[in-house]
Amino acid sequence: MPADGPLTPERHIWACALAIQRQYGERAPLHVAERLGALALAGDADGVAMWQAIAARLDALAAGHGQAIRVS
Repeated sequence: MPADGPLTPERHIWACALAIQRQYGERAPLHVAERLGALALAGDADGVAMWQAIAARLDALAAGHGQAIRVS
């Protein structure tokens, strides 16, 4: 377990958003949209919900709010 506490669901979503941002850069929104579309077509409601949460965190990062949002 990390010194700053367990990986909560909220921290996991932020970690995913940060990883996607690092990997895809300015193409991150397109990647997220593609994943959302594929999951929606597959009928994966849980997957869609997760990727919507990731998209919201990416929006917050793009707006400069990533540091102000508490993830614990």
